[in-house]
Amino acid sequence: MRNVTRRKYMAESTLDLFSTSAPGIELVTRAELNRLGIVASSAVRGGVEWRGSMRDLYRANLWLRTASRVLLRVDEFHASSFAELERRAKRVPWGRFVRSRDTVRFRVTCHKSALYHTDAVAQRLGESVCAATGCSAIQDAGEEAEGDDSGAGGEQLFVVRIDDDVVTLSADSSGTLLHKRGYRQATAKAPMRETLAAAMLLASGWREDEPLLDPLCGSGTIPIEAAMLARRIAPGITRAFRFQRWPGFDSVTWARLMDDAKLGEISSCPAPIVAADRDAGAIASTVSNADRGSVADDIEAVVRPLSASAPFGDRNGWIITNPPYGVRVGTDVRNLYARLGSLLRDEMAGWRMGILTASPELARQLGVPLERMFESKNGGIRVDFSLGGGTR
Repeated sequence: MRNVTRRKYMAESTLDLFSTSAPGIELVTRAELNRLGIVASSAVRGGVEWRGSMRDLYRANLWLRTASRVLLRVDEFHASSFAELERRAKRVPWGRFVRSRDTVRFRVTCHKSALYHTDAVAQRLGESVCAATGCSAIQDAGEEAEGDDSGAGGEQLFVVRIDDDVVTLSADSSGTLLHKRGYRQATAKAPMRETLAAAMLLASGWREDEPLLDPLCGSGTIPIEAAMLARRIAPGITRAFRFQRWPGFDSVTWARLMDDAKLGEISSCPAPIVAADRDAGAIASTVSNADRGSVADDIEAVVRPLSASAPFGDRNGWIITNPPYGVRVGTDVRNLYARLGSLLRDEMAGWRMGILTASPELARQLGVPLERMFESKNGGIRVDFSLGGGTR
């Protein structure tokens, strides 16, 4: 009877949800939700707030290309003392998200509250969930960092925010961070996250029927994300999610969503996608990653210096790229940006460019007026994504 009740709650309730995303790309994530038919209430720093069903939560995890996690609001209550926190924690429906064999982690932040010791808060909440479910708990998981996989596998991550003595408790439904699609194992230097590459493509206005070139492709993240977009391949189609381990998981609904996603894929990209790099090792990584992403036949991966890039016949298209920044701005890097700008102005006049830059000085070397679309971070470095080039 308890499992039936959990499933009914999960299936019928309208849930408060939050899709986390890298700072600066929240509006891109909100637009993605809207395209899924989900009306997002607001984009805030670090993500998007929205309401939906459990089916919507499944779909968001399966389809969002720019989000890092999908969080479900579990409870919100006042607590200005540990005694009050412990009393309120006993009422939290932990069993809807945790089984006895699971491990639980907490990521706690406190702001302007009587409860300010994050480890102590995590300990009290851990004691509560263990008493209710028989699971084991690990204290404060700390701030989310690059490559953080808290919540993966059998671990359930709870995100706790205490602000002015109001405790907001959310359960992570994603598990391993959503940028990990499963295809990128081979990497070149300074790889970018798949979510950022997808944000560049979605914010640029590039369409699947337009040619795309990344002349500095590294391990191929931008061309691979472009091919997945053009083929309508769901970014989460080959991976597992934490919500699949929840006691109320609806496997029938999930199987239908997966079937629909596979039926919606198209067999090939409508326009050429080229990944080029002068480094043969980078191209080898691109080919391996594209193969794992099931788009190897959709990408022309070539060892080619920037100076040898050329138009695609008489068709205009897009250059979308993430050139090297360099911790120090050196002459070689400046020359590379100057060559990229020359390529766009001369040999590929009429093409549009979307570029990620970390230095105004380097951006000026392009000699092309740029319109900034968003500001974010890549590998801890502040970057701007901007558009320039010919009109469409």
